[in-house]
Amino acid sequence: MNSPILPTIQSPADLKKLSIEQLEALAAEVRQTIYDQVSKTGGHLAPNLGVVELTIALHYVFDFGTDRLLFDVGHQCYPHKLLTGRLPLLTKLRTREGMAGFPEPRESAYDLFSVGHAGTGISTAIGMARGDSINGEAFDPENNPTGRRVVTIIGDASIVNGVAMEGLNNAGTLKRQFLVVLNDNGMSIAKPQGAIAAYFDRVRTSRTYRQMKRAAKDVVAYLPGGSIIGEMYHRTGEMMKAAIAEDAWFEKFGLLTVGPVDGHDMRSLIEMLIEVRNFDRPMVLHVHTIKGKGYEHCEGDATTFHSPKPFVVQGCRVELKSSGRSFTSAFGDAMVDLMERDDQVVCATAAMPDGTGIVKVLPKFPTRAWDTGICESHAMDMMAGLAKTGLKPFFAVYSTFVQRAFDQVFQEVALQGLPVRICLDRAGLVGGDGAVHHGFCDISILRVFPNAALLAAMDEPSLRAGLEFMRNYDAGFSVIRYPRDSVSDRLVNDDCPPFELGKARALQIEDKPDVALLAYGVMAVGALDAAAQLNGDYRVNVYDARFAKPVDIELINDLVQRGVPILTIEDHALTGGFGACVIDACHAAGLPTSGIKCLGIPERWIYQDSRAKQLAEVGLDAPSIARTVREWLDTAPVVPQVVKTGVKTSV
Repeated sequence: MNSPILPTIQSPADLKKLSIEQLEALAAEVRQTIYDQVSKTGGHLAPNLGVVELTIALHYVFDFGTDRLLFDVGHQCYPHKLLTGRLPLLTKLRTREGMAGFPEPRESAYDLFSVGHAGTGISTAIGMARGDSINGEAFDPENNPTGRRVVTIIGDASIVNGVAMEGLNNAGTLKRQFLVVLNDNGMSIAKPQGAIAAYFDRVRTSRTYRQMKRAAKDVVAYLPGGSIIGEMYHRTGEMMKAAIAEDAWFEKFGLLTVGPVDGHDMRSLIEMLIEVRNFDRPMVLHVHTIKGKGYEHCEGDATTFHSPKPFVVQGCRVELKSSGRSFTSAFGDAMVDLMERDDQVVCATAAMPDGTGIVKVLPKFPTRAWDTGICESHAMDMMAGLAKTGLKPFFAVYSTFVQRAFDQVFQEVALQGLPVRICLDRAGLVGGDGAVHHGFCDISILRVFPNAALLAAMDEPSLRAGLEFMRNYDAGFSVIRYPRDSVSDRLVNDDCPPFELGKARALQIEDKPDVALLAYGVMAVGALDAAAQLNGDYRVNVYDARFAKPVDIELINDLVQRGVPILTIEDHALTGGFGACVIDACHAAGLPTSGIKCLGIPERWIYQDSRAKQLAEVGLDAPSIARTVREWLDTAPVVPQVVKTGVKTSV
């Protein structure tokens, strides 16, 4: 039995000592290693299984200790990390002690950007290409053959993202080597949407493409090396352009196009990369890969296995670990209910039907629900157009992605006074995806708009009640936020009152309270747990704030006038967050704020780990909340009562 190769790979330099056969054996090891680990801990699986051979070939041909490698859609970086000395970190994947699930410069000099959002790789690569040229470090086949080359890998359908298109448009103006590797696996997170995706499907499946691919391979066989790639292009280019419209499409941007080539044929990949690496103008190498390659259940259901929870394979059956009913699932069911009851309700998501729960809606309402693909800005504008026609649009999007549509919220939604409904999944700390995906600034960026209503859900009944409020809120746009977590059943048997604009919900009331915990969203559940830990020492009132805009100023006024200290609690940045909304509302109403303390995410990056550990790290788990209350009340002076006859409420 041959000894394993992967443990011997300390850096990409070790790859260059291997034969093609050994590289193919290494690919099988890398694929199995990633599969085994993700089955235990969860993580991004199918996208990484699909790029194993491509990643090995790139590191074999280029020297990314000097050359630049930039990722777009960073969740396809696991093979890259294993080839750059991080195998020991894999066993603690997506934890603080282990390997991040996205490129992370803190881990390795081979990772140039911490990146988790689609469409950015081409533009940042152009920046580095221009910078290297200015610094005299750029590769030039004649004047600087040892200079830096630039390669960017873009995939999972993010080529259709608006930022990627802007990058392609600018890449064509470069006067130097620049390689865009299009990892075309026919997928994004889910099935890709739109005309360009359909176009690539036609290219991959056309009989003409298969014929021209064979013809091009025959021509290349007669060429001695990469130094005459231009001759190869001129011999075959017109023929290829006449046969494959895709070439003409990319060449409108000024980029020569080669491919599609088989992304799992190691020998052909290496030969092609050797051919193109010294070309001195911008180029697209179109590589066709299979998402989930090597495992039938991953290939057959690449959406489920894009980023699965831990799982076990039992014969022909795959069991995913269950951690309880998620907010995502609860939202999907609630949207089905809304759309069944109100035929004016429509909804959309941007390439995240599974991740947002819209997957439950799409087959039931095919003419009223859409997946727009990876294009949040377009989706938000489409929602504005739908609202303008009198419909009730709901846009389901991750909190970390809503800022990509901030300008559209401003110009096409808020400025027009349109009642678009924005549903923010993955709000707050997100666990293993880490800093690139935390939803920590949605309140601070959206609260600035007139007539916006900002809500948060603490559990499934409150999520449904909040969505019902939004369905009938027409004064402006509305937003509801909820985390990547399981819904609590703590209050499942209690009546959940309807949402009323700017009104909090009392969860626990004591006579003459020592402190009031005013918590936003799921933090209300933690506040109840903290109150239980404080029982016997302090009398604690607990409120589900429900609204960050407008806040319940009448409740706050009552507490302040009675001299009750208020602790605001939120799974959001302190800067501009819910607590800041409360302080600002008090200032506007002429209320003192000396008796108000704010808990939230501090102004520093919180890296990958479990959500529970992240909450504990920033002092937002129940024991930390209870400890904060004890320390505050034990050391703070008594808050004086405020005598006021009224309070301004037009905040």
